[in-house]
Amino acid sequence: MASPYKPRVKAPALELIEKTQRIIDTYNLHSVCRESACPNIAECFERESATFLIMGDRCTRSCRFCNVSTDKPLSLDPAEPRRLAEAIRDLGLKYVVVTSVDRDDLKDLGAGHFVACVEAIHSLTPTVNIELLTPDFKAKEVLLAHIVAAHPHKLAHNMETVRRLSKTLRPQSDYDRSLRTLSFYAASGIRTKTSLMLGLGETEAEILEAMREALDAGVCDITLGQYLQPSPRHAKVVRYYSPEVFDKLGEIARGMGFEGVASGVLVRSSYYADRL
Repeated sequence: MASPYKPRVKAPALELIEKTQRIIDTYNLHSVCRESACPNIAECFERESATFLIMGDRCTRSCRFCNVSTDKPLSLDPAEPRRLAEAIRDLGLKYVVVTSVDRDDLKDLGAGHFVACVEAIHSLTPTVNIELLTPDFKAKEVLLAHIVAAHPHKLAHNMETVRRLSKTLRPQSDYDRSLRTLSFYAASGIRTKTSLMLGLGETEAEILEAMREALDAGVCDITLGQYLQPSPRHAKVVRYYSPEVFDKLGEIARGMGFEGVASGVLVRSSYYADRL
């Protein structure tokens, strides 16, 4: 039975959101903050941190929890890396997370575009820390090596859910492939992060198993947050976890050996990315 606890979020700082979004729109960019209907949008903007969605807003995969649309993607825009760097400069950001839709339609699955974005940001705003939250690139090592060679501050790839639920919720992805991607990133020496959504029907034992497997893959940082159903057509929430449960899981994660942990009802994969 679902818990009676339901998360609440403070009213957003609309002026800050609108100002930031105007700049993002000026450069014709997409932010995960808006595309994924993130509840922490104002808080991150206030900390001079933001998450950008590159390669368009149409994904080639259809995960049952994701609010990004699944459709035939548009052609890559070669000017996007420069526009992204200019927006980051104009926003005065100190920490940026760059993520993307899955682009299984591309020969390199989008790895080259990630690298071009990092190079443009480093060129225009060399003091900004860049975290890349990437797809799995089908765990192709030649593509993962290109990402590593771009020298971002941190590398992330989300496991999203536990092994048993992964194929149902991520039909075009693969749990073990995600672990191989994380393991490759961690072996490079770059700090590596993953994220789990809770409330989709997993057991506590399965959560702990997923955390252990991430740790064994070399992951340093982990975020745990409550899944919130974006629309009636998405996977339903099976359980709402209380803040106390998230606190407990956070303590367990720290005890297991994770160096950075964010665990809470409204935590998302890029939440407090600049502080983990």
